[in-house]
Amino acid sequence: MPPRYTNRLIHEASPYLLQHAHNPVDWYPWGEEALSRAKHEDKPILLSIGYSSCHWCHRMEKECFENEAIARIMNERFINIKVDREERPDLDEIYMKALHLMTGSGGWPMTVFLTPDLVPFHGGTYFPPEDRMGLPGFSKVLMIVSDYYRTRRKEIAHMESQMREALREAIKVVPSRKELDVGVFTKAFELMKNQFDPLYGGFGKAPKFPNPPILTFLLRYWKSTGENEALKMVEKTLEKMSEGGIYDHLGGGFHRYSVDEQWFVPHFEKMLYDNALLSQLYFETYQATRKEKYRQIGEETLFYILREMSHPEGGFYSAQDADSEGEEGKFYLWTKEEINHILGEEREKLFSTYYGVTSRGNFERGKNILHIASTLEKMSDEFKLSPSELIKILKESQKSLLTERERRIRPHRDEKIITSWNGLMISGLVSGFIATEDRVYLQAAQKAAHFILKRMSKGMDLMRLFYHGRVHGEGFSEDYAFFIQALLDLYEATMEREYLIKAYELNEVMIDRFWDNENGGVFFTEREVLPMIGRSKNPYDQAIPSPNSVAVMNLLRLGSLKKDDSMKEKAEKILRLFYEFLLESPLGFGHLLSSLLFFLKPVSQS
Repeated sequence: MPPRYTNRLIHEASPYLLQHAHNPVDWYPWGEEALSRAKHEDKPILLSIGYSSCHWCHRMEKECFENEAIARIMNERFINIKVDREERPDLDEIYMKALHLMTGSGGWPMTVFLTPDLVPFHGGTYFPPEDRMGLPGFSKVLMIVSDYYRTRRKEIAHMESQMREALREAIKVVPSRKELDVGVFTKAFELMKNQFDPLYGGFGKAPKFPNPPILTFLLRYWKSTGENEALKMVEKTLEKMSEGGIYDHLGGGFHRYSVDEQWFVPHFEKMLYDNALLSQLYFETYQATRKEKYRQIGEETLFYILREMSHPEGGFYSAQDADSEGEEGKFYLWTKEEINHILGEEREKLFSTYYGVTSRGNFERGKNILHIASTLEKMSDEFKLSPSELIKILKESQKSLLTERERRIRPHRDEKIITSWNGLMISGLVSGFIATEDRVYLQAAQKAAHFILKRMSKGMDLMRLFYHGRVHGEGFSEDYAFFIQALLDLYEATMEREYLIKAYELNEVMIDRFWDNENGGVFFTEREVLPMIGRSKNPYDQAIPSPNSVAVMNLLRLGSLKKDDSMKEKAEKILRLFYEFLLESPLGFGHLLSSLLFFLKPVSQS
C-alpha cells in the first residue's frame, strides 16, 4: 500500500530526512525554496534538527509529526524545515548555541522557531503532543508561538537584534597575549581530578558520557610527567566502562552514553565516532601498560566495526539506532529464560552469574542488560573451575548468544558515510595495527582511505557524505582535518609517501579555504552560513575533537616532516587563539591540551 503522504524530503540523500518523507508535515530541506517562501509569506520558520539514530527524534516524529492535527497547524502557520545535524553540523552548531542562550540547555531533537531572516526567537528540544512530564504540548506551543509572532512584532524585532548580537559575541575569539606555559597542564590535571568519579571512573554524575579527548590527554600527561594518578584515572574509567552495560559484551563496541553514573544502563545507539576514538584509546592504554584486557576491548571494538559497520568498497557507516521493533534496546536485552534455553541450565548459571542476569531482570520488562557482575577469581571458587576453563566456557556462551542475537530484527543502521568520522575510524584502525601488528586493521584503514579519495573527492575538494552511491555536500574543516590526520597516521604506519603527499596537499587546501588570516585558526565553514552572524571556529572538543585542535597536531607533524617552520607558526597561532579558553575551562579542550603538550614538549618523529 503506497504511503498516504509524501513531502519534499523524498528527494534528499540524508537517511534522517528520508525517515520524515512520508509525514503529513509539509517539510522542506534547508534551501532557497523554503527560505524564500518564509519571507514572501511572512511566516515564522519551524526548524527541526536531529539525526537518524536519535531515540527522542523518533519519539517526537511518531507522536507529533505523524499526527495529522498537529501537522495541520504546522502547515498552516509555519514554514517547516528539517535538517540532519550530521549532514549540516554548521547549522546545528549555530542554532544549538542560540538554544543554549535562550533556555540554558540543548539536545536533540532541536526545535527552534526562526523569523524569516533566520534569527531564532523561541526554542526547545523534545515536545510531547499534549502536556506531559512538565513539558507543554506541542500543539499549544505552536499556537502560542505563531500568535506571538503575528501580534508582537516590536518585541520580535527587539529579540532579533539581541540574538544577533549574542550569537556574534558567542563566536568571537581573540588571541591571548599570554605566554604558552606548561603550567596549564598541572592546572588542567587538578581540575580533572576534582571532577573525576573515583568509584566508577569518568567525570561528573549521570548521564555519563565517555570523554576520549580528556582521557587521551591524561595518558599523555602521565607519559610526560610520570604522574601515576593520571594513568590511574584512565585505567579506572576504561575498566568500569568495559565492565558496564555501555559496552556490548556479545558483539563488541560501545553505546553512546550511560544514563546512570555506573556505566550500567546505556542509551543504546552506537556511533562510529565513539568507537573510533575509544578503540584508539584502549590500544594506546594497552601500549602504555601492556595489560591484555585493554588490547582485547580495542580488538573487539574493531571487530564490531569491521563486521557490522563496513561498506563493501571501504568506508564506514555512521550509526546504529537505539530502537528496534519500537523499543529502545530490545536487540541487546535478554531474559534469564532465553539464555537458559540457548545455553542449557549449567552454562546459563555460570554465564548469568558473571554477567549479572536475574530472573526478575535488571532493566525494564524483566529484561537484563549484560554487565560484568563478578570476577573470575570468585567464580573459580564458586564453580570449582580454573580461570582458563571459565574463560573458555564464557567465550563459547558469548558466541552462542551472539549467533542467536543475529536472528533478531536489527536496529536501523544509518548507512551514510561521513568523511570526518571515517578519518577518526581510520586512525583507530591504524592504532590497532600498531598495537597488535594485525594487518587486517591496516588493510581496512587503507581501503577506507582509498574509498574517500576515489568516491568522496572531487579534484582537490573533499565532500561531506556518501549515501547509496550519491556524494553530497562540501566538506567542512573537520572533514579535512580528521582525514589529513588519518593520512598522516597511515604514512607513519607504512612509510608510503603517497599518504604524506596527499596529507600535505589537502592541508594546503584547508588553509586556503578555512584559515583566518586576521586572528589565526580555522573556520568551521568555507563561507558564512548566516551572514548576520559570521563564521564560527567551533573551538570546543565535544563528542569529537575540534577541527582546530586536530589542525594544530597536523600542522606540527607536517611541519616536522616537511621541515617547514611556517606550519609550526600557524599551529602556535591556533594555540594562542584558544589559550584563554584552555586556562578557564580545560575540561572542554582535551584534544587541544594534547596538541599544546605536543607543541611545548615535542617527541621525535622518525
